[in-house]
Amino acid sequence: MLKMEQVTKTFENFTALNNLSMTVPKGAVYGLVGPNGAGKSTAIRLLTGIYKPDCGSITLEGQPVYENPAAKIRMGLIPDEIFFFPSANLEEMRRYYKSIYPHFDDALFNRLYEVFQLPKKTPIRRFSKGMQKQAAFHLSICTRPEVLVLDEPVDGLDPVMRRQVWSLLLSDVAQRETTVLISSHNLRELEDICDHVGIMNQGQMLLERSLADMQGNTVKLQLVGDAPEGLEILHTSTSGRLSTLVVRGAAEEVTAKVAACSPAYFDVLPLSLEEIFIYELGGVNYEVKNILL
Repeated sequence: MLKMEQVTKTFENFTALNNLSMTVPKGAVYGLVGPNGAGKSTAIRLLTGIYKPDCGSITLEGQPVYENPAAKIRMGLIPDEIFFFPSANLEEMRRYYKSIYPHFDDALFNRLYEVFQLPKKTPIRRFSKGMQKQAAFHLSICTRPEVLVLDEPVDGLDPVMRRQVWSLLLSDVAQRETTVLISSHNLRELEDICDHVGIMNQGQMLLERSLADMQGNTVKLQLVGDAPEGLEILHTSTSGRLSTLVVRGAAEEVTAKVAACSPAYFDVLPLSLEEIFIYELGGVNYEVKNILL
């Protein structure tokens, strides 16, 4: 389990994280989402021991992460901005990673050449952005981490390679119970692979729970007629006679309340992760503005 408890981090007069707590269960695929500037990248640098928190604690299986090589060696990180030694090729970076990570898997590294098909002797700095991202995956997965932390991991990859990378990650989770933390703005992809989600805003955790619970607690109600009293309505829109309401509550409960009023038509639908993100943040003034210029 990777855990952050009541962590605050400031840079000069700017508070990036404010009393942030989050828990990434062992073996989970955890999606960390939030608007730009929410503090996701800062949280990742703290979770991986790059930054020291001003206050609070960050632990991996109960052991502190910061300045603890024994904990860091169990973690892999692919940041949004990837660093390689300027003149190093993939084989040279393999030797470097192997000197740090005792469980580096050479056999897997060789097999992954068939997947990524990257040049062995070309300096990585000459690779395209997408190829550099593939090289980062090639190296990081072979360290056999217990926890893999990813910041915008498939940005720059084509659709086929994106699917290949997710397949590799999920296979590792299934076979080795690897814990994966992913920060991404692509909520559609996260919805397909994550089982836990944390929504951040302004350096704080707005909502954190399993994706099943999150989707099971908010629904989209479409109806012709008046909405019954007692519904916790987060958002309403109307097109002709059809009203669409985002309602807090389990589908069964909402269905029972609406059916009791016998509207001309109604349907209760699940929300996507993207819709949950938008409507949850709508409660803190993050709704889409309709401004005519």
